[in-house]
Amino acid sequence: MRLAFMGTPDFAVPALHALHAAGHEIVAVYSQPPRPAGRGQALRPSPVQTAAEALGLPVRTPARLRTNVAEHDIFRSLELDAAIVAAYGLILPAAMLDTPRRGCLNIHASLLPRWRGAAPIQAAILAGDGESGVTIMQMDEGLDTGAMLLSDRIALTGRTTATSLHDDLAAMGARLVVSALADPSLVPRPQPEGGVTYAARLTREDGRIDWGHDAAAIDRQIRAMTPWPGSFTTVDGIVLKIGAAGLAGATVPPGTHPGTVLDNELTIACGRGALRITRLQRPGRGMMDADAFLRGQPVPPGTRLGT
Repeated sequence: MRLAFMGTPDFAVPALHALHAAGHEIVAVYSQPPRPAGRGQALRPSPVQTAAEALGLPVRTPARLRTNVAEHDIFRSLELDAAIVAAYGLILPAAMLDTPRRGCLNIHASLLPRWRGAAPIQAAILAGDGESGVTIMQMDEGLDTGAMLLSDRIALTGRTTATSLHDDLAAMGARLVVSALADPSLVPRPQPEGGVTYAARLTREDGRIDWGHDAAAIDRQIRAMTPWPGSFTTVDGIVLKIGAAGLAGATVPPGTHPGTVLDNELTIACGRGALRITRLQRPGRGMMDADAFLRGQPVPPGTRLGT
């Protein structure tokens, strides 16, 4: 098929490679413009742009689309069978959605209608969902409201992180979108009216740990916020980034203030239960195992985190 591919982050790269390997004619790749990055703030192309250029595919990086009539005309001139969208980051107007013969198909990282919106991977872990997945959706002008073509699911466990789920769903989405294009008999199914939830865009503040929450919720937060924005707490005004933790069976003495260090293994009292920090990082240092951290920076029992 004659396709345009529209995506920006790492999540979209496996789908681009899969469509190319399947023999589709990808006549244009759309990605968000290069952004300043690193200490020198040099412009850095997105992962999708980098992957597309390595494949020898033409790349377009418009900064906006909604009122960009010139870009609408260019898109129309491509004479597409379909456009594939994966975490592109720009809203497609009707003038573009209606152009390809088979429309625009979105690779969405949730089992719709659960977790429409910007951060479905993190939201599923935070909520303690037992499963997640990918939905291939026929796009319309709503926010992830289009009819569904295909979906598949994956179980979530107490060890699932946003990093591992991201990678699993990226591979799943690549497989599903190739299958969707190969099967012209698929009939789009409207999303169920019930069970709609929304996953808001994350901010850095979403990573701040409130030790007054129960240990299981904080564990999910740490796993969901890996790698970005990262979970963090403070001790004596110093920010500590928490890379990994696990539920601890330690008994919390009655009256213990949440955030109190209980032992020499970084077991922390929570609003309910306790959590043991296993990897952490202080400013200017790399992420390290807790025992290595404590050899250089003791955190004695009785220390209060979150202060």
